[in-house]
Amino acid sequence: MTILVVGATGTLGRQVVRRALDEGYKVRCLVRNPKKATFLKEWGAELVAGNLCYPDTLPPALTGITAIIDAATARATDSLSIKQVDWDGKVALIQAAKAAGVERYVFFSLIDADKHPDVPLMEIKRCTELFLAEADLNYTILQLCGFMQGLIGQYAIPILEGQAVWITGESSPIAYMDTQDIAKFAVRALSVPETEKQTFPVVGTRTWSAEEIISLCERLSGKEARITRMPINLLRTMRRVLRFFQWGWNVADRLAFTEVLANGKPLDAPMDEVYQVFGLDPTETTTLESYMQEYFARILKKLRELDYEKTKTKKKQTSKKTPFKS
Repeated sequence: MTILVVGATGTLGRQVVRRALDEGYKVRCLVRNPKKATFLKEWGAELVAGNLCYPDTLPPALTGITAIIDAATARATDSLSIKQVDWDGKVALIQAAKAAGVERYVFFSLIDADKHPDVPLMEIKRCTELFLAEADLNYTILQLCGFMQGLIGQYAIPILEGQAVWITGESSPIAYMDTQDIAKFAVRALSVPETEKQTFPVVGTRTWSAEEIISLCERLSGKEARITRMPINLLRTMRRVLRFFQWGWNVADRLAFTEVLANGKPLDAPMDEVYQVFGLDPTETTTLESYMQEYFARILKKLRELDYEKTKTKKKQTSKKTPFKS
């Protein structure tokens, strides 16, 4: 079986590539810039240039493809909008997949996408789920809610560097999951017939509020966080202002998503039946405690080594005799 991974250079996509290769699948990656994806080629994947926003580039990439794992999404810093990538691009990809006779399509959506019609990314995910279900493909939809990897830049690094940690509104408890574990579900779906034409939540072992994550980071780092709270009304004002400028549309759409994260309602779902269907062991799923503990142990060790080398160099410099003329 040959898999096409879309969004392969992203936080989740690269883990899907790694997992699929480890399990013996042939992997092809659709990439906009092959030069920035050389690490995927070094892993053993095939690279093919293409762009969701240019439908003519998709059919050549789909030649000989059995299944697609679609991890692509627009980024806040992209020049392309969420609609262009997550709707127009996905519609083009699904249509091209159907025309090419692709047998399986794994799509990553979001938990509770149907409950937030005013949030562009959530509404587009919901519409894509419906479009995929009507496309007569053997699809599997995995509904996610948050990556542990994103917490490093959001909480861990600011706390280590003594920078402000921003909290908005009433923090929503979120069942964050390691992208390596999400990749397990995505790749396993290809070999489990019971996942065909089904939708599953794929979330972490428990929910965590912002305050709980900060407390965990403080304990593991030995440093106190500088917490700054941003009123939700200020974010709404910023979003309205940014909508006046085309360059600000992506950021404005992302700010709309922060309201989902700041309304106090948990983002979670029961996973017992999901593990049974996929045949995976829940005890092997990474917990947020172990993920953060490993990160801080590694980074603090590195900081100690750097401090040691710095002190060692300084001692050598002070011990040198200054030459002088008699």
